[in-house]
Amino acid sequence: MRQIVLDTETTGIDPREGHRLIEIGAIELVNRRFTGRTYHQYINPEREVEAEAIGVHGITNEFLVDKPVFAAVADAFWEFVRGAELVIHNAAFDVGFIDHEFKLLLAARGEPRLGPVAGHCRILDTLQLARERHPGQRNNLDALCKRYEIDNGHRVLHGALLDAEILAEVYLAMTGGQTALTLDADESSSSEAMASGLSIRRLSLKAGSLRVLRPNATEQAAHQAKLEQIRQAAGSCQWDALGVVEGAREAAH
Repeated sequence: MRQIVLDTETTGIDPREGHRLIEIGAIELVNRRFTGRTYHQYINPEREVEAEAIGVHGITNEFLVDKPVFAAVADAFWEFVRGAELVIHNAAFDVGFIDHEFKLLLAARGEPRLGPVAGHCRILDTLQLARERHPGQRNNLDALCKRYEIDNGHRVLHGALLDAEILAEVYLAMTGGQTALTLDADESSSSEAMASGLSIRRLSLKAGSLRVLRPNATEQAAHQAKLEQIRQAAGSCQWDALGVVEGAREAAH
């Protein structure tokens, strides 16, 4: 599954008051793996940034003067996110601003081919997810980083790409912290390696030639503690299913 973890910065709080986007940051995940593809763009909002907003993200009017307007970058942004599941913290805020920009673009171009976001992308709101997982607790990004032991010490001011990177780590931790443990993931990795010109050499090993090292009691206890942490955070753990398979194999032998 293709997911885009996304964050924005704006001139103010409410697009209905004329506030605009000034930064978009997005990171691509495929099957819960970072692909290395990102989208990052500063935008000239064609209006002043409120002082309170500058205090949050540090992006000044002077910095934005020579940046492109949204109309100039809309197509590239839409191409990057269209069809993906968008992972956003407090999604109503970011989606509201993006849809507002598309409405302004429609009025200027008369072309309804871009947006609205919900009509072309699934949306996963990590704030709503966090509230379900941790009711009655603080669930902003800083609180979630502390809860899931994710380092955000380099986050002094808000920034769209930095916050998207942090949110991606929070999302993966909050939903199990695991990438896909499936044959499909291995096959995908093999295909990517071949496409990049790398050769894959398969080894043929005789039965009994591999040395099996079994965990000691301390290692086994640490493993079980980690699995329990994943179960509590995500509600389930893929290792449980694997354990059933392994147990069945051992019983058969």
